Amino acid sequence: MGTRGRVAQRNDQRIRRNRTDLPTESATELGAVCAPDLGLDDPHPLVSDWYRALTESAQARYFEPSDWQTARFVAHTMDRYVRSSKPSSQMFAALMSAMSDLLVTECARRRVRIEIEREQT
Repeated sequence: MGTRGRVAQRNDQRIRRNRTDLPTESATELGAVCAPDLGLDDPHPLVSDWYRALTESAQARYFEPSDWQTARFVAHTMDRYVRSSKPSSQMFAALMSAMSDLLVTECARRRVRIEIEREQT
């Protein structure tokens, strides 16, 4: 679990370099990721694009099988949400929280001190 409060800056943007209790992990390359199929018959394009992007993201190298099942569950719930005629703000907040647990945003990754460095080609 990460820390609470303000999101930490990236290492290269910090002015003070006080010693922290938790070292920062940097993911610099992608390895082979064995993600299961989404398992939806006709997923909404946003859902299938989100799940595909998750499988291609650097944080996926840290995923265990239980994380992939959580991601599938989030995708199924997201599919119901985007197809709903009356989407609720509470469901949106719950989906965003679940996506944060999967380290989908840079903010969530900074909280657990994971920085992703993309090599420019």
